[in-house]
Amino acid sequence: MPVLIVGAGPTGLTLGCDLARRGIDCLVVDKATELFVGSRGKGLQPRTLEVFDDLGLIEDVLANGAPFPSFRMYADTEVRWTRTLHEMLGVAPLERDHGVPYPDVWLLPQWRTDELLRDRLLELGGRLELGTEVVDFEQDDTGVTVTLRRDGALERLRAQYLVGADGGGSFVRKALGVGFEGETFETERTLIGDVRAEGLTGDYCHILTTGDVLERFSLWSMPGTEYYQFVASMTTDEVPELTLEGVQKLLDERSGRSDIRLFDLHWISVYRVNVRMVDQFRVGRVFLAGDAAHVHSSAGGQGLNTSVQDAYNLGWKLAAVLSGGPDALLDTYEAERFPIAARVLDVTTRSHRRDFRDAEPGHEAPDIFQLRVNYRGGPLAVDAREKPGTVRAGDRAPDARCGDSTLFDLFRGTHFTVLGFGAETDRAVAEIVGAQGERVRGQMLEVGDSAAFRNYDIDPAGPGTLVLVRPDGYIGVVAADPGPIQDYLATW
Repeated sequence: MPVLIVGAGPTGLTLGCDLARRGIDCLVVDKATELFVGSRGKGLQPRTLEVFDDLGLIEDVLANGAPFPSFRMYADTEVRWTRTLHEMLGVAPLERDHGVPYPDVWLLPQWRTDELLRDRLLELGGRLELGTEVVDFEQDDTGVTVTLRRDGALERLRAQYLVGADGGGSFVRKALGVGFEGETFETERTLIGDVRAEGLTGDYCHILTTGDVLERFSLWSMPGTEYYQFVASMTTDEVPELTLEGVQKLLDERSGRSDIRLFDLHWISVYRVNVRMVDQFRVGRVFLAGDAAHVHSSAGGQGLNTSVQDAYNLGWKLAAVLSGGPDALLDTYEAERFPIAARVLDVTTRSHRRDFRDAEPGHEAPDIFQLRVNYRGGPLAVDAREKPGTVRAGDRAPDARCGDSTLFDLFRGTHFTVLGFGAETDRAVAEIVGAQGERVRGQMLEVGDSAAFRNYDIDPAGPGTLVLVRPDGYIGVVAADPGPIQDYLATW
């Protein structure tokens, strides 16, 4: 088998979808007998929506979710304020005209995200086995021998590559013996779950307090369901009984109210915040992704989204190497995702410690939307211009309307894309596409495509510019002639 993926959460299912659409046989296994049932990772960032568009499930994601609701703060029964997410962050709303096709953070319970990914995986011909546990593995120069437990019996399976996407308690990570550096907030706990409620109106993140924001009980409206997700942070010795009665008592104490009744507790969990990441994302033929590689606070809604980006970065590289590309391409997974994971740990820890308090003057809003995540200076970023602009190799490639379609329509799929800015690039684009065949698509942009020139920071009156966009939507090369792009494609 080319790829065995351990873990049927968003990371493993995204990777499975990406490999399956590229014609790579893969199997996703999970020791659980059913997909995750809670709403835990509920916020999909704009960049994640772009990934889901490319994977062919954006319509279902949009149909089942809703734009992120406003936050409403209460002191007892009095509404103190109502603020949008952008007001909370102190940033302007995103705009489609500036290369962002999905400007809203999208609210969708994680159980539904998992279901949609599962359905898409199976539709693409991928395979999923629940109730199948990896209990051991050994690797050599040509593959990985994995021992599985199925229905109580042990079986052995041979795979060319193994990917551990099996969560914060990852068996694959522990078996590899890699470092998992960081800290644990020993005295803090977070209570989270799904419940129905009476006594609240409107779709909000209802932040219930008696006046002290640090002693709060939050209830998030979950779109398409009758449930709320509740979240409450506390010290270790404040954790209530994990029952409906225990949650109701905590709500009553923290809200100072008696008019909100909880019922039908569907799921509940308590966890402690870990801020940790591995010191290696790859060990030979075994890779780590998602929570198996990095865990952090849920503040800022980065966990699921960063995990999806891990899978999206790794998918096209595994497929390329399995199709004859150089093994060194797989080393770029760690080179690109390691610094991103470190940055996310920093952002989420700072957001966690801010804890809903107003930002200090001069505070720079974190990039929770993940649109500014970049691989500048990495092994797959080549900017051959004398004077690079504000959009550079390694950046996410912006969208733009051109003619009757958009650049993202052109990017959608498993290929590289070469863009020629200026009529004089027509021959160069044709030369690159002609040499590469179906692996590369091309598009020449003229002065009339002003949004594209603006979004890529290219002067319409300047010399022609060529841009190569990778299969995962990041800019690989920016150059004035086809030579650097041809060299890049020949190498990778």
